[in-house]
Amino acid sequence: MTDLTPQQLANACAEAMFARDQASQQLGMKIVSVAPGRAELSMTVDQRMIQGHGACHGGYLFTLADSAFAFSCNTYDKATVASGCSIEYVMPAKQGDVLIASAEERSRGNRTGIYDITITNQDKQVVAYFRGKSYQVRGSVRRLEE
Repeated sequence: MTDLTPQQLANACAEAMFARDQASQQLGMKIVSVAPGRAELSMTVDQRMIQGHGACHGGYLFTLADSAFAFSCNTYDKATVASGCSIEYVMPAKQGDVLIASAEERSRGNRTGIYDITITNQDKQVVAYFRGKSYQVRGSVRRLEE
């Protein structure tokens, strides 16, 4: 598998990561698409995600954005983790909303990167903006190092 195109490599990395990603799976997230430095994940807001004001808890929105961030910065088969993240909530998400987190690479150096993630609802309204800073560590995304 050394002769993969960049798109094939991004797909292989996403498949390997998602197979191990119990957090994203347990929240019902689905990979909509991946490409080098990009990822889109979806999640439907369900009853267990609703907080005391009747909207989706911000922690679930952060988790969706963080997962899209992780899939986008790990498309090159170089294990990469978050070094910092921030989120700005724009409007509430409600039960039943289908959210899409779209992650896009803004900058990628030798070990660090910057990624912007926008969460929208099924009506294409912006729910939140998230920025993640990445740091490349040792190892492969597709093969866990012992």
